[in-house]
Amino acid sequence: MELNELVQAIQTLNADDAFRARFSLEQWRTVAPYLTRHDIRAGDLLIKQGDSDHSMYFLAQGTVQVFVTGVAAGGSKLAILRPGAVIGEAGLFGDGPRMASVEAMTACVVWALRGPRLEEMAQRSPALALELLRAAGGVLAARVRANQAKQTAFA
Repeated sequence: MELNELVQAIQTLNADDAFRARFSLEQWRTVAPYLTRHDIRAGDLLIKQGDSDHSMYFLAQGTVQVFVTGVAAGGSKLAILRPGAVIGEAGLFGDGPRMASVEAMTACVVWALRGPRLEEMAQRSPALALELLRAAGGVLAARVRANQAKQTAFA
């Protein structure tokens, strides 16, 4: 079952910015209908810097790289993410443009949570939506702290 694979990847990811929602498998089954599966080919962009949308993605299979353009030397790689990672979590919290691009390094399977579907979840299962947002906020905070540490190291 695909949901089990996704949940296994999320629960076993050992990273500082891992998504740590306190969901049981049954709660994940409640969340699953709000997600849509997407197969991404190597080299395709999942997120383009400057675009605006309210989606967050769960990486079930494959590897992606996160990078910014328009900096010295044409671009800067920020991170490589592996299965279990969330991608684009900032899109759930604001209306601004995407801060970075995300490109598939290998063939990937991602599960998208779009803003309108999150709003539906909040209406029908507010406790699950709140926990999802708490965990996504935790990922965002960890990534901001990591980027601040990198900036401080080079200052």
